[in-house]
Amino acid sequence: MRTKYTLFLFFIELVVHFSISNSGKVPAIIVFGDSSVDSGNNNFIPTIAKSNFEPYGRDFPNGNPTGRFSNGRIPSDFISEAFGLKSIVPAYLDPSYDIYDFATGVCFASAGTGYDNATSNVADVIPLWKEVEFYKDYQKKLRACLGDEKANEIVKEALYLVSIGTNDFLENYYTLPDRRAQFTTVQKYEDFLIGLAENFLRKIYDLGARKISLTGLPPMGCLPLERALNIMDLHGCVDEYNDVALEFNAKLGRLVTKLNKKLPGFQLVDANGYNILLQIVTQPSHFVFG
Repeated sequence: MRTKYTLFLFFIELVVHFSISNSGKVPAIIVFGDSSVDSGNNNFIPTIAKSNFEPYGRDFPNGNPTGRFSNGRIPSDFISEAFGLKSIVPAYLDPSYDIYDFATGVCFASAGTGYDNATSNVADVIPLWKEVEFYKDYQKKLRACLGDEKANEIVKEALYLVSIGTNDFLENYYTLPDRRAQFTTVQKYEDFLIGLAENFLRKIYDLGARKISLTGLPPMGCLPLERALNIMDLHGCVDEYNDVALEFNAKLGRLVTKLNKKLPGFQLVDANGYNILLQIVTQPSHFVFG
């Protein structure tokens, strides 16, 4: 819910994704994750984690709040357009779209979710395992409408965007007592999440996914709410949270290397934008913000 780094995540991922596909042809963009890439699924579930109201969407066509946690489009939308597909990636739960719309792009993401099922319970959002179940359902519908051969081609050649993890720390571990009691150090919780991330990636690999961008954590101690609450440090970034992000991202990087070696045909890319995002916060004038 607190991943407010959308615009620059797009630039980072876009470079990654042009490099990941040597053929340059991507038939669909398929999205898993949290608010950084949720295109409106939370509009259709009973949760407080919604953004279908102003000022969200003020720069979207017609100024409509769509359920994206952004003033306009989000990274997956820009990436889709860059690959010559539609200018937006529709939410799977949005009844105004059908399987023909989803054939070139679909979003299963849910704002407020995480790798950890307990994280999704905080705001009653869609857990990651349920996103995978939606993906299975999507595949069935795709095969029924387009036939096995075409559907299998879309599944195999699609570009998969995975952006998730911040909520596990900020909405769960550092906010609620249960996981801190179970995992007595944050490093132990990181290792738990890495295990969940590996299980998820292996699961979608088994379902046919081959080209995946895995986004790590941003400098989450510099997110607006964390700085607003950091009164004792004059609203500076929370160093502890940033250190955890760096540590977790390093573990994700090792996981990426491991899975690329172990899983034939897997093209998993570590889309770690931590450093550039930190530069944007600490040196805004270099990015035309000062």
